[in-house]
Amino acid sequence: MNASMPVNALPEISPLMAPRSVAMVGATDHPTSFGGRVFQQMTGFGFPGKIYPVNPRLKEINGLKCYPGVKDLPETPDHVGIVVSSERVFDVLADCAAIGVRFATVFSGGFAESGTPEGRERQQRLIEFGRANGIRFMGPNCNGIVNFVDRFAMTSTAAVRGAYATAGDIGVVSHSGGLGQINVMWRAMEHGLGISYEASCGNEADIDTLDFARFMLNSETTNVVLLAIEGIKSGEKFRQLAAEAAELEKPLVILKIGSTEAGGRAAASHTGTIAGDNDIVNAVCRQYGLIRVNECNELYETAVFLRKRRWPAGRGLAAVAPTGGNIVNVADAGASFGLQWKPFTTETQEALAKLMPGYGKVGNPTDLTSAATGDQDFYRKALTTIAADPGVDVMIPIVPSPTKKNLLQTVDIMNQCGKQTAMLWVGGCMDDKDFKARDLISTGVVVYRDATPCARGIRAAYDFGQYVAAKKSGALTPVRPAGIDQALAETRFKALGEKITEREAKQLLECYGLPVTQESLAESAAQAVSLAGKIGGKVVLKIDSPDIAHKTEAGGVRLGVEGAAAITEAFEAIVKAAKQYAPQAKINGVLVQEMARPGVEMMLGVIRDPVFGPIVVVGLGGIFVEVLKDIAYRAAPVTLTQANEMLDGLRGVKLLEGVRGMSVRDRDAVVDAIVRLSWFAHDFRNDISEMDINPLMVYEQGAGARVLDALIVRASEHSCV
Repeated sequence: MNASMPVNALPEISPLMAPRSVAMVGATDHPTSFGGRVFQQMTGFGFPGKIYPVNPRLKEINGLKCYPGVKDLPETPDHVGIVVSSERVFDVLADCAAIGVRFATVFSGGFAESGTPEGRERQQRLIEFGRANGIRFMGPNCNGIVNFVDRFAMTSTAAVRGAYATAGDIGVVSHSGGLGQINVMWRAMEHGLGISYEASCGNEADIDTLDFARFMLNSETTNVVLLAIEGIKSGEKFRQLAAEAAELEKPLVILKIGSTEAGGRAAASHTGTIAGDNDIVNAVCRQYGLIRVNECNELYETAVFLRKRRWPAGRGLAAVAPTGGNIVNVADAGASFGLQWKPFTTETQEALAKLMPGYGKVGNPTDLTSAATGDQDFYRKALTTIAADPGVDVMIPIVPSPTKKNLLQTVDIMNQCGKQTAMLWVGGCMDDKDFKARDLISTGVVVYRDATPCARGIRAAYDFGQYVAAKKSGALTPVRPAGIDQALAETRFKALGEKITEREAKQLLECYGLPVTQESLAESAAQAVSLAGKIGGKVVLKIDSPDIAHKTEAGGVRLGVEGAAAITEAFEAIVKAAKQYAPQAKINGVLVQEMARPGVEMMLGVIRDPVFGPIVVVGLGGIFVEVLKDIAYRAAPVTLTQANEMLDGLRGVKLLEGVRGMSVRDRDAVVDAIVRLSWFAHDFRNDISEMDINPLMVYEQGAGARVLDALIVRASEHSCV
């Protein structure tokens, strides 16, 4: 993150995105060189402002006077593009600083993306120079921007050659020039969508992807922003961008590449960006209302529905088609995204029976058979009747290969039916082979060619609408639970040593209202017997040592011990085993703990992500968390709603609901524990690197839960943090 700008400030990058005047250092008249291609795009894109080519070897380029250096320009341009060798970049920037240039795009490579110490050092120099001289810059190692709104292009891409494309309502941001400008922007335009802005920011040493996305969100011309990125620099900026998107009701759709180990290595070598953990990125996107997809085509296909900025009130779908196979196909696709095909009401069935006598009860989705072919009046009445059903939130008319007239009539029906609609046009146009889906999409009609992207777009719109509504209601605003004594926890934490024992960890958690086991430290066998008597019944004995994290491996745990002789024997055996396991370990004594009764074992934890900070982890406890990897993540702090979503995301949540005769478990107690732990993680985010509660024993409904074991690792203990 750029330290020169507060994280919550909107970067004023309008002069970079839409300058009144621009200079191009390294411009040439050679059409195949990088500088030549960038200059051709700039002069051929309809830019209405002043363009100043800078090249000491040329007097003129394409009829424009060429200047030997930046200092020779007749005015200070709003934006300077730089295409020179990496070492010469600093000389050009020094000239820019001398005449008061505020914005630059550094196309040159040879910086952090090289992976060399020299490249990283060179990029750091670039950052420091910009900060010291008040120059904001894009890049280095980037492919520039395309602004369809103001007709400004500073890029080498061939994706905008030819006739001018009309400005649209989709913004595109990417680290990569090729992927962002071809795989996403060009293919979105080919699909029928219009682009407002595109930015390919490369190494993002200063102005980053989130800054560009925020600029686009705040543009009146942009309704959806698509991000194809390799990494996220600032978790806090990411959260604030997501909050702004929800407030403006403009969806952010994100393709996070570099999700695998191999992809992560490629990302590092390509832009110097470190790819984050894929599961955490998934969870954080969901937590903050971003729509994550897996392929480039899913970005713009999802945008076809999202750009209408109308959010379905529910997940109820209805579809009509003259062919049964398409009905089955769309039914499967909708169900796979958790969308619903609700039975029609009695009133709808009666109305349809009048239209289709002899059909019997009409199902949803609806096969109109060949009766709908060519009879547009019947088709209109059937579609509007079904759309009026209260269980229908989105209507999907499926058309095979109609005439152009029938297509346009279907669009008219869609516009008048009173519900949100998405046409599934699976064939061609019978009487005009050149009329394509893109021709309808370009006019704002929601059209899909296949059932899966159609269902994906509808589900994305529903989810975003639900997120916006929940955020506006306050359900997603974290609220600190009652009964937390943060001051006492801080006092206790400061008094602890570098390594924290289970007993000390539980004392900290107890300050946050987490239910811990009854326990005390015994320094002798006789004291252990006395403490066990106060607890009553069977007890657990555990070695208490800051140097032994894995007590079971050290032979430092005895379960279900009862009676003075047994307790004495267990105490001595535990201490002996611990000393043999770790001769240099500091032994505080033996923890005498109540023997908790059986229940469902859950695991709660915290990991410290380098981008998003403390992440709360929830899963099944014991060995299952490692074997099944059935885990949910959320960034701290967590709301009650989000804690419930975490549990719902676990395959093992059915164990809490009661299976095979088991009692229903106290889910509310687990949710409360998750929220409280998240606040502990938030408050101590700079002090701890990881922690585990394993197990959290969950009892019958109303009987609560209990922390049986806990581990907290200080940040100073964790070398990778």
